[in-house]
Amino acid sequence: MLNVPTLWTVFVVNFLALGLIWAYVTRSYPKFAAARFWMASAFVGAAGALTALIRLFVISPLPLLIGAVGVIAAVSFAAMGIQRFYDRPVSWRIMIATAALSIGGIVFFKFVFDHMPLRMLCYTIGQALPLLLALHLLLSPPEGRVSPGARLSGIVIITMIAIFMARTVGNLLGGDFSSIAGSQSHAVMVLGLMFLSMTLNFGFLLMAIDRLRNEVADLALLDDLTGVANRRHLLQRLTEECARSARSGEAFSLLVIDLDGFKTINDTHGHAAGDACLRHFTLMAQTRLRPGDMLARTGGDEFCVVLPSSSLREAASIARRVLEVCRQDAVGCTGNDIPIAISIGVAEWDRSIGQVPDRLIAHADHALYAAKKSGKNDLAVYDPAPPLSPELAETARKFA
Repeated sequence: MLNVPTLWTVFVVNFLALGLIWAYVTRSYPKFAAARFWMASAFVGAAGALTALIRLFVISPLPLLIGAVGVIAAVSFAAMGIQRFYDRPVSWRIMIATAALSIGGIVFFKFVFDHMPLRMLCYTIGQALPLLLALHLLLSPPEGRVSPGARLSGIVIITMIAIFMARTVGNLLGGDFSSIAGSQSHAVMVLGLMFLSMTLNFGFLLMAIDRLRNEVADLALLDDLTGVANRRHLLQRLTEECARSARSGEAFSLLVIDLDGFKTINDTHGHAAGDACLRHFTLMAQTRLRPGDMLARTGGDEFCVVLPSSSLREAASIARRVLEVCRQDAVGCTGNDIPIAISIGVAEWDRSIGQVPDRLIAHADHALYAAKKSGKNDLAVYDPAPPLSPELAETARKFA
């Protein structure tokens, strides 16, 4: 025989433990906003269950009503945590309206028109609707990939809603699955919902772990100073683009950019000023790039830009836009402003490069050297044709 008070006591203890876990996550990762809602859900749910237990010692419907408010609020906080996890605005108005209507219905069908099945229907709506509103985010997330934790949480929510519906239908058909009855059928449902609630929180924890792991992986591919891609990320992207072009035959291009006189800036104004120049350049360059283009800092004052599906002519046009925005910014410098000048080398993928990105980088470096040799603050395009010797050039000029 299942003992309902014992089950509710276990429910309280487990949810207090889950609340402490979420409190630790919140403290360790303050920017992880969803954890605060899931922490509130655990603590409020435990408080609601604890209040409902008081009814065993007090002959009054008030503790049970307060307990229902706590459980509905806990479910709402859990749903809002899902919304924040996927960077969606929290539906405070919807949640508050749902909870208010649900509690209002419970009060009406208790004190005005005593009808247990309709009272349980209102209670079920207050529990099921918030979860139902957040379910689509778990099963169809904005980024398109359903994580294992989200899949588990979605399955648990669907199961919980099915139990809520079965309980409501059972009550409407003449059964009594309420806590007042204290029957074994009610105890089985409490046990099932307690297990599912704990599993739902484990699903949330898996979602959090997956998110934090992805953030760490992203940080490994970003430059600490400028926030753009680092050399490792650049080489991964170039390898992918070379393989794609080798299959399709569609070319792409690469820009190699170097800040002119950057050592002088560091020596004259200090490394802090040099760092500020690097950050300022990345902001200017990104305003002239297209969605899908990738800017990467490869080290020091050197940058690369991957231009997918771009011919040499298109790449040169983009390079000129980046060059012009730096020139315009330098013209507007006054006082302590430090003008930024850049040189750019442009190269295009071809069949001879194949799937070896180092060859493409070497071509763009060759063009960058030509741009610096011609006076800096300019761009040059890689020409695979070898230059004519002076004798051949003179002969060609005579026959031209």
